Amino acid sequence: MRFNTESRPLTLDRSGVLKWRSIIIRIPQLAVDGLPRFEGLTLDRIVTPSTPAEFSQAVDDLLSVAQIGFDTESKPTFKIGEASTGPHVIQLATPQTTYLFQVGVDGCVEAAKAVLESNQLLKVGFGLSSDRSRLRSRLGIELRHYIDLGTTLRYQGKKGQVGLRGAVAAVLGARVSKSRSVSTSNWANRTLTDAQRYYAANDAYAALQVYLALGDSAGQLPADRIVTGSASQSA
Repeated sequence: MRFNTESRPLTLDRSGVLKWRSIIIRIPQLAVDGLPRFEGLTLDRIVTPSTPAEFSQAVDDLLSVAQIGFDTESKPTFKIGEASTGPHVIQLATPQTTYLFQVGVDGCVEAAKAVLESNQLLKVGFGLSSDRSRLRSRLGIELRHYIDLGTTLRYQGKKGQVGLRGAVAAVLGARVSKSRSVSTSNWANRTLTDAQRYYAANDAYAALQVYLALGDSAGQLPADRIVTGSASQSA
């Protein structure tokens, strides 16, 4: 499958920052109902490190690939004016495994920083502006070398950004189920439920699968075509 692509050559600004907005890919808007369910990772391929040694092993695995899916989860706020204390979970997905880093566990922040600030590892996700802001303000982590597919994808003949659910439908021909009860659950809990683990892990994994499919079909996003640099602050 190929998609309509509007592109200019990837460019660097004066400081050597890669401008991701030079590529727009147009995808069809499909009715999600009736599509087969997206086959995400099973629970045995979802890893939640709990010791510094396990975080170190996770970092080694994540840095061994060219790109990963990325997302975060935060305990929801329900009162007007209440500030979020998140992120509480950081999801990092390879094609084989998703790691769930729980903020507050010894070794988590250092491990997340090593991955998210790497200029050699591409991070892929949707709607990353708030994730990036919270990582910086709460954890002192600067997200680098990433692509927000929400700013890259557009529906054919329609304005506005594309979310994960619409992208999975258009690009992968599958349906991502989003449970509100899980998405608004307490992500700050020390022990996550299986439903939380599956939900969080496959948000990041699905983003990676969309990216990989686009790279093959559009010929614009393969990792070996990406100039190494820190991510644009306007992305």
